Amino acid sequence: MYSKIDNKFLERAIELSKQGMNGGKGGPFGCVIVLNGEIIGEGCNQVTSSNDPTAHAEVVAIRQACGKLGTYQLTGCDIYTSCEPCPMCLGAIYWARPRRVVYANTREEAAAIEFDDDFIYGEINATMKDRKIPFIHHPHPMAKEVFVAWKNWEGKVKY
Repeated sequence: MYSKIDNKFLERAIELSKQGMNGGKGGPFGCVIVLNGEIIGEGCNQVTSSNDPTAHAEVVAIRQACGKLGTYQLTGCDIYTSCEPCPMCLGAIYWARPRRVVYANTREEAAAIEFDDDFIYGEINATMKDRKIPFIHHPHPMAKEVFVAWKNWEGKVKY
C-alpha cells in the first residue's frame, strides 16, 4: 500500500523532475531508489542535455543505485518515479528486480504532454514485418558459437 513515507520519497522524485526540467536537462521526469528508508540512487531525465536517449530518470537512478550497492540487482529496494515508466525503463526495472515501484503521473498523462509511449508499446507487440523500424533477422554461425560457449561456460554469472 501507500504511506506517508512513500509520499516523502515520491515528492523527492517529483522535485527532481522539476529541477531537471527547469535546469534544461531533459523532460519532466524524476526518480529515487530507496533501500531501508535511505535514498541510494536518484536521477532526473537527461536525454537532451547528454544526447543519450537512454538517460531517463529511472535508468539514471538505477545506474547510480547499482553502483553504490556494487550489484546489478536492486533486491529489497523501492523505486519512486514521477511518472509511470516507459517501456525501456520498465525493462530496466524488471532486470534490476526491485521490490516495488510507486509512480505519480500515468503514461496517459505523459501522452497528453506529447510523451507518447503508446507508440513503443505498440511496436513491441507488432510483428517484425509490421514495425516502423525494420528489424532484419540475419542468423550467423559465429553468433551461435558465442551462445553455445556461454551455455557451457562454468564461470558464468546468471542474471
